[in-house]
Amino acid sequence: MEDLYIIELYWQRDESAIKESQTKYGGYCSTIANNILHSSEDTEECVNDTWFRAWNTMPPEKPNRLAVFLGKITRNLAIDKYRRDKSQKYGGGQIALCLDELRECIGENSPIEDRVALKELLDCFLSELPDKNRDIFLLRYWYLMPISEIAKRNNTTEGAVKKILQRIREKLKDYLEKEGVGI
Repeated sequence: MEDLYIIELYWQRDESAIKESQTKYGGYCSTIANNILHSSEDTEECVNDTWFRAWNTMPPEKPNRLAVFLGKITRNLAIDKYRRDKSQKYGGGQIALCLDELRECIGENSPIEDRVALKELLDCFLSELPDKNRDIFLLRYWYLMPISEIAKRNNTTEGAVKKILQRIREKLKDYLEKEGVGI
């Protein structure tokens, strides 16, 4: 079913919008949540909450790309659940690792205006990367995928993935400094 039609179902408050979303994007959203939560029960709960959040968000929201919209909701819900369920002292998981890796490039706390500018600069930076490097970066820092999984997907070693990510982070840091974004 076409995304525009699914969005229209949400706007018409037709409950079949949830069924159609589940059919088309259930696997996609489950993958995102499972990469963060590593629990089938928590993943299922998070994906179900995604449909509920989408239902409560549309209208007034009318997303341009439904997959990105639903993926972002899932990702945010999974991160929130992870933070609730795991305190920092217990460690583990990909979120803390990923955030630590990126902290040297993008800093920690910044006002909303800086985060909006950072998003635009990051989009521009990523668009200039070769496809493979962009995919590796997104798998790690958007989908929060473990390095071992990224290596398997790309038929390479974990060491090679780590090196690629390190080089991308260095380039990102240089790029942001040139654009006047202080850390």
